[in-house]
Amino acid sequence: MHGMQTTPGTSLRDAKTAARSFASRRTTLVWLAVTGTVYLLDQATKEWATRALADGMPRPFLGEWLQFRLTFNPGAAFSLGTGYTIVLTAIALAVIVVCIKMAGRLGSRGWAVALGLLLGGALGNVTDRILRPPAPLRGHVVDFLELPNWPVFNFADVAICAAAASFVLLSLRGIRLDGSRESHDRAAVPLSDGADAQTTDDSGTA
Repeated sequence: MHGMQTTPGTSLRDAKTAARSFASRRTTLVWLAVTGTVYLLDQATKEWATRALADGMPRPFLGEWLQFRLTFNPGAAFSLGTGYTIVLTAIALAVIVVCIKMAGRLGSRGWAVALGLLLGGALGNVTDRILRPPAPLRGHVVDFLELPNWPVFNFADVAICAAAASFVLLSLRGIRLDGSRESHDRAAVPLSDGADAQTTDDSGTA
């Protein structure tokens, strides 16, 4: 009789563990897919820009609202910090390491997309820093997207900004990296205390 009760319980635990493992793998695949897509698009568009826009002349795409114009940026996103190329490269490498470590705790597809956007963008720009002239770790990032009254940027910059907006949105919604929700956790505390109090009262009455 004892064996009959243990087996179903064990099977249920195994099923829950398997479900969590499958969800974790699926979330990891989302993260990898977003990272790879952002990185490949960034590098492909930069390669196109260096060839098609080599003369430095602007090319209207959506009229004057969006133009293509090739520039090489020694600074951070939107041409910030142009005198700190090596420092910015080190920061980008640190961001990549942090993203990879955080990915091991992923349980939310929203966070998987956000981290994928950040990692793909960081990898795209740090590739330029390492491989492009004038020197390794001092390479200038290829920028070619231009809006009115806005510094020239690239696809990696767009992904990084989208990641930042996603982090804010996910945090405001109370969604944690592992997929749990903060609001549910806070709501569960009073309910648990009340249930314990009720159990104590019932036991005392009995």
